[in-house]
Amino acid sequence: MQFPSDCIFVRLAVAADIPQLCGLLTILFVQEADYTPDVDRQALGLRLIIEQPSVGHIYCATDGDTMIGMVSILFTVSTAEEGRAAWLEEMVVHPGHRVQGIGERLLETAINEARTAGCRRITLLTDATNTLAMRF
Repeated sequence: MQFPSDCIFVRLAVAADIPQLCGLLTILFVQEADYTPDVDRQALGLRLIIEQPSVGHIYCATDGDTMIGMVSILFTVSTAEEGRAAWLEEMVVHPGHRVQGIGERLLETAINEARTAGCRRITLLTDATNTLAMRF
């Protein structure tokens, strides 16, 4: 995949990334009907995932020091698949960086990492009103 800058990388998020991750979640939650942005709650939730890798992983796309996208996977068990499964949770790319392949790269990373973690299935849900996500 060709990226607009050689400086765009996808990596596992760390605790120091939480403020920028909260900024991306605010962009996402403003467009979703079921959620209201709350930076303090978002920071606590992000910290719970980052500090407990058995719960899930958060991956971020960065351009230099600037975070431009994120995706999270949370682990569960599928009785239908008789094994580990993942929920693909929040996925967002900053509006100024969309339609450049970054979302695709984040999605590929989430799927590959879920497979590596032994997941037999990954599930993605979106709000019925989030037409951008459904088109993607």
